[in-house]
Amino acid sequence: MSNPNFIDYVKIFCRSGAGGNGSLHFFRAKGLPQGGPDGGDGGKGAHIILRGNEQMWTLLHLKYRKHILAQPGKNGSENRSTGPSANDIILDVPLGTVAKDAETGEVLFEITERGQEVVLKRGGNGGWGNFRFKTATNQAPHHANEGQPAEEGWVILELKILADVGLVGFPNAGKSTLLSVVSAAKPEIADYAFTTLVPNLGVVAYKDYKSFIMADIPGIIEGAAEGKGLGVRFLRHIERNSILLFVIAADAKDIAKEYKILEKELKKYNPDLLLKNRMIAISKSDMLDEELTIEIAKTLPKKVPHIFISSITNYNLDKLKDLIWSQLNR
Repeated sequence: MSNPNFIDYVKIFCRSGAGGNGSLHFFRAKGLPQGGPDGGDGGKGAHIILRGNEQMWTLLHLKYRKHILAQPGKNGSENRSTGPSANDIILDVPLGTVAKDAETGEVLFEITERGQEVVLKRGGNGGWGNFRFKTATNQAPHHANEGQPAEEGWVILELKILADVGLVGFPNAGKSTLLSVVSAAKPEIADYAFTTLVPNLGVVAYKDYKSFIMADIPGIIEGAAEGKGLGVRFLRHIERNSILLFVIAADAKDIAKEYKILEKELKKYNPDLLLKNRMIAISKSDMLDEELTIEIAKTLPKKVPHIFISSITNYNLDKLKDLIWSQLNR
């Protein structure tokens, strides 16, 4: 089943606040019918800001909030009074959120750190009141500035999961089972394809109180890079992983061929993915004898570390952690 709370894509309309207008005003009092200029400045319009929040893992809170409209600054007034500035709107988002211009597809920025704040739409500065324009040669300026306009437009927010290790493989390769055994994560597990429809994260405990984060990426199919199935959505989450652990089941018809297909899909989606550290784990290896294990090992790429594991019997899982840790700390 799909987790309806996991939302990794939203499109929202954002409009910051315009700046308040400067005041055109002259001081008037009994006995002083023609006082000098005393118009105050306008207040600043509100920014719309994205802030990284490590406690969040979904964009669900923005799914139904299609329009983010910030308040404008107030106009200046007499007695050199500056109009109040509007309060900024701060939108908390998960780490790994990418902001894009919806019209051009241009990446505006990425949120990758806790507490990181980036202005998505900038509020307008307030205009100057006529007091600001008083000079020795112009004692009574009949001029004040309007506030700067708001910024507006449609924005796409995409979430790319942040993890040390990303599990890559075809549906039903044993990725979810592996994650459930080496971490406290409880992904849905069943004996049919596409059980996992959203990424699952787990913290894997290692020696001496060390740990690393592992992500179970939904299964890739051939043609995923062209958008077959939910391929592009799945592949997006692999971009931020430090290590790609290819999980291939021991009962696959051609293990080496499966690896090449997975590698090809990654390359078509983003060639830079192949610059990441890669490892191969042959899952369900409890069904192999020694002779078959040796034969399979001969077919695997020489430059990519591999290991035979079984999540059911815990075979080689500690060695897998050792291998991952050594790769993370190269």
